[in-house]
This record gives sequence, C-alpha cells and structure tokens, in this order.
Amino acid sequence: MSRAFRHTILGISIVIILVVLLGGFGPAGVNASQSDGAYRQMGVYEEVLHKIQTDYVTDPNIEAVTTGALHGLLESLDADSSYLTKSEYATYLAHQHEGQAQVGMEVSKRYGYGSVVAVIPGSPADKAHIQDGDLIDAIGGKSTRDMSPAMIRLLLEGKPDTPVSFELVRPRKPEPDDITLTRTMVTPPALGEQEYDGNSVLYLKPVILTRERVDEAVARLRQMPKEGNKKVVLDLRDTAEGDPQQGIRLANAFLQSGTIASLQGQTVPAQIFTADSSKFVTAAPLVILVNHGTAGAAELVAAAVLDNHRGDLVGGRTFGEGTEQKTFLLPDGAALLLTVAKYESPSGIKIEDQAVTPNIPVAESQPDNLVPQAAPAQHQDDQLNKALAILSQKSA
Repeated sequence: MSRAFRHTILGISIVIILVVLLGGFGPAGVNASQSDGAYRQMGVYEEVLHKIQTDYVTDPNIEAVTTGALHGLLESLDADSSYLTKSEYATYLAHQHEGQAQVGMEVSKRYGYGSVVAVIPGSPADKAHIQDGDLIDAIGGKSTRDMSPAMIRLLLEGKPDTPVSFELVRPRKPEPDDITLTRTMVTPPALGEQEYDGNSVLYLKPVILTRERVDEAVARLRQMPKEGNKKVVLDLRDTAEGDPQQGIRLANAFLQSGTIASLQGQTVPAQIFTADSSKFVTAAPLVILVNHGTAGAAELVAAAVLDNHRGDLVGGRTFGEGTEQKTFLLPDGAALLLTVAKYESPSGIKIEDQAVTPNIPVAESQPDNLVPQAAPAQHQDDQLNKALAILSQKSA
C-alpha cells in the first residue's frame, strides 16, 4: 500500500467521522467547544491509525480498519444507526425496490451482535423455535459483530425458496446452533381475538401495527357494546413490526385526553402527540401484555396507557426501539443511516434508551408457544392469567 494511498484513506476517514460528530459537512450549528473537542479527537484517531500503519505486526488493510471503526462509531450511538460502505449501500438501495422473501424475524443489534426482537408466528423462524432474545452470531460464516443492523436485515432477506444459514446463540445454551432456513414471503397472522369470563373480556392480539391491522382492532373495539364485552386484554407481546403513527392511533382509541408520545432530536423540532377525543373508542378496563418482543409502535401504545394511568401493563420489559432516521450520503458513495430523533413516553422517557417496564412484572411461561389466531389456554399462560385476574377485580 503506497504512502499516498494511506494518506488518502486517512483523510477520507477523518472527513467522514467529522460529518458524524459535527452533524454535517462543516461546523455550522456547532459551538466552539464542541468543535474543538471533535478536532482533538480527530488528532487521537490520526495518531492511533498512524501507529497501526507503522507498528502493527503485519501491513494492515487500512481501508478495512477504517470501515470497522466507522461501524463501531455509529453503533456506539444507538442500535439503529448504521454506516454502510459504498457496496453495502448499493445493495441496500437494490433491496428497497424488491419484494424480498424473509424468514420471519424482526432483528436489531444488542451486545454487539444481531439480536432477534420478535418472530412472526407460522414463519420459518417460528417453526425452527427461534425466540426473541436469541442472538445471531454469524450469517453465512461472517460475524454479525462486523455488520451494521441494516446489513444483518438485508442478508436474512433474499429470493423466495433460497436458503440462508446462520449461527444462533440461545439463552442458557453455551454452543451456537447451525440453522438453515428457506426464505419465503411471510404473511403475518390475522388479528387474534378471543372472549374470556363468558363474553365479558375481549382479548385482542394485533401481531403487527399497520394501518389495516389497527383499522381492524379499532372496528372490533367499537363492536364491544353490541356483543356484551366490557373489558379488554390487548396482547402486544412479540409485536415488533408497525408504524409509530399507527401505534399512536391505537393508543388514542383508549385515551380520550392526555399526551400519547413526543418526538424530538437535535435538529428535529419537538412534536407532541396528544389524544384526539374524536378518535377515542372505549373507556373499558384495560390490561396490556408486553414482553421483550414488544418493540417500536407497540411500545408507544404501552407507554401511553401506563403513563396516563389508563390501564395496567403485565409481563416483562420491552425491547426498546423508537427512532426516526435520516440517510446522509457521503462523498465516496457510502452512507450513514443516522438516528435524528427519538420517541419519548408521556413521562419523558426515551423508549429507545430505557424501553418500557410494566407496572406488574410477570415472567413468561416456559415453553412459550403462543398462537395468535387462537388465544393461549388460560392454564398455560401466566401473564394472561394475571391480566384476567386483574380485570376480574375491576368494575366495567
């Protein structure tokens, strides 16, 4: 590697890192102390890179070193921010315009590796008994520690009927499992519903929070008075797919007034989402079930209900995901997928950072093989049992 090329790589590296630290291609909007601090860190980075070039045991691949540093830099911010190389970004764009087959897992990154957030019932991942909290150690022999969250998701996608192989680390099992699944066009299950205690308790499990699914849930809630339902269990366990705006809309169905959520960032004007009384549907006693697979839009619903004292949350701590992102193109064709704003609960907790903790913690039953089309049998589900017990003590 020539000295000129090394200096070119170094210069590009510093420019890219400055873009991240200073928020753009220049110091506008950054005060003097922040700018000085950033430039001091650039000096440290340059010195470290120089030592690697001159003293490492072998002649290093500086481009690979820099790429790894940039991946780590973005991941140190939050689980969703990503650095994509030129080739990775080209792949990312190509996938945006294709209907890709999947294995039925919502994934993010935790503890430095790919993490399963939730599994879609009936999908290949579900049939392989993959659960939220499992870690994806490697995909196709490549460690996920070296991948951005965006690339982990892309590698799990592909053409229908093609295989994808990965190593999965399950809790309480020391050795990873070698898993090979066939990609397919995964269809989420229909809205799950059931009645308990005669027909006084309506159990709903949306699975996803798209506009169509929230439409169905709201319509079912509107039918409650006609069918004699007086109380509600909303099961948001393993609900990780959805639009934040639809989560806000579903929360509004239970809230006649009050703050539902807020969104703000350094360059994003603060937005406060308040309940619209015209979209309020029911004041029926409510319990929401949550777990580690509850993420994103579903967390907005859970936090709004809890903070407004509208109902109880039963289960386990949620995953912690709720951001707005922006893509920044870089001079060399690479890109940053950067979190520019985070959703907050009515009490001001950033959901991405602290998740949502239920006021009534109940561990999940083992094994947990819930099927959303038909609600789990009461004796098999401790969390559902607790929700029904709470509602039995509440007046309709």
